[in-house]
Amino acid sequence: MWLLSIIFIFIVLLFSGLRVINQYEKGVLLTLGRYSGTYEPGLRWIFPLIQRLITVDMRMTTLDVPRQETITKDNVPVGINAVVFFKVERAEDVILKVENYSYTVSQYAVAALRDIIGGVELDTLLTEREKIASEIKKVVDTEITPWGINIIGIKIQDIEIPASMKRAMAAQAEAEREKRAIIIKAEGEIKAAENIREAAKVLGEIPGGFSLRTLETIDKLQPDPSKTVIFALPVEILEGIKSIIEERKNKDRL
Repeated sequence: MWLLSIIFIFIVLLFSGLRVINQYEKGVLLTLGRYSGTYEPGLRWIFPLIQRLITVDMRMTTLDVPRQETITKDNVPVGINAVVFFKVERAEDVILKVENYSYTVSQYAVAALRDIIGGVELDTLLTEREKIASEIKKVVDTEITPWGINIIGIKIQDIEIPASMKRAMAAQAEAEREKRAIIIKAEGEIKAAENIREAAKVLGEIPGGFSLRTLETIDKLQPDPSKTVIFALPVEILEGIKSIIEERKNKDRL
């Protein structure tokens, strides 16, 4: 009878001590509260009552940083959301050196975000978001690396600014667009004037060039019959007509 009892106890201990560690996990073994080793994925057996196996997820984890209200260097209140991507590198360190590593990472990210944002102006925050996120990552990564955690990246999602500041920025953007439009128009007029100057130079070098151009312009005019078009003839045309009349007079005398 006692032999059956021993066999039963042995079977119970055998099955109660079986543990499965998934492929994406590692197991930290504690024996009587002391660290005994780190187990790789697979089927493992521990001694019940005196040993405990704690599994740690080794996959990349996404941690949402709650919206933070902070003030920039130029005293503009902003609300910022961020996301932290991190991965456990050493399972034993996150169990033995920190109580709740996810919460701790979140708090360090919040503190670093407030410090970095408080040291930059609003314009810098809006235009150099990636650079600021890299600075936050550097600060957080330096603090938590000893715990066996690697920060993959930190992304700033939303930046909320006061409504009055949004209206001011919209007005500034509109003024900037109008300024660019005026500059482009002025550059176009300068280019057109240069082209006209070159054309006038070429026509001036050709005898009767301006006259031909004038006649071509008159030919293209199709005025309304009910209206009268008054066109001032250039002096060049009058001089040409005068020279033709003089030549005919000379021929008649001969």
